[in-house]
Amino acid sequence: MIRKIQILGLSLAALLFTACGDSGPQTRGVYMLLDTSGTYTEEMDKASNIINFLLLKLNPGDSLAVARIDSGSFSEKDIIAKVTFDTRPSVTNQQKRGFREKMDDFISGLKSSPYTDITGGLIQAVEFLTETGVGNKTILVFSDMEEDLKKGHVRDFTLDMKGCEVIALNVTKLRSDQVDPREYMKRLEHWRARIEEGGGTFRVINDLDRLQSIFGE
Repeated sequence: MIRKIQILGLSLAALLFTACGDSGPQTRGVYMLLDTSGTYTEEMDKASNIINFLLLKLNPGDSLAVARIDSGSFSEKDIIAKVTFDTRPSVTNQQKRGFREKMDDFISGLKSSPYTDITGGLIQAVEFLTETGVGNKTILVFSDMEEDLKKGHVRDFTLDMKGCEVIALNVTKLRSDQVDPREYMKRLEHWRARIEEGGGTFRVINDLDRLQSIFGE
C-alpha cells in the first residue's frame, strides 16, 4: 500500500512539473519592418492592409510595432507605432484606433529612403520583442530583401535570432531578377542562411492571403 502511495506521489509530482514547464507566456509579439526605398513607397496600400489585418487578429496582451527600414534602422526613432494591447476591450479599441491613426499619418507624409538597412531593422525588432516578454515572436519584413547600406555601416556579422520567426512579405522582383531569376533566389537564400545561423526561422509569403494560416481564421 505504501509503495502504491509513493508511486502515486511521484506521478503527481511529475505531472505538476510538466504543467509548470508549459506555463510560459502565450502572448504574441509582431514587429513589422516597412521598406521605404525606391518604388516600395508605391506598395504602402498593401502594407496598410496587412497592418489592418494584424490589428484585427492580435489579442489582449499581444504586442505590435511597425518600423521603417531606412539608412540606419538600428534605432528606436524608426519605430512608427508600438503598443501592447490592454485586457480591457474598450481600452484595446482605443489603442487600435490610435495605432491606425499614427500609421495613416506616416503613410500620407512618406518620403523615400536612399538606403535599406534590413540588418539594423532586424536587430531592433529582436530587441523590442525580447523586451515585451512575449512567448511568440514574429518579424514581418515588407521588402524586396535587397540591402543597400550607407557607406561605413557594418552589418556583416551573425545575428541573434533565437526564438524568432522572420517572414519576408511581398518580395517584389528587381529588374535584374527578371534578367536572371537566380539573383532573386540567391537573395532569399542569403537571408535564410543568416536567420537560421542566428537560431531563427525564415520563410517567404508573397500571397498575402496566406497570413490567415499564421494568425488564424
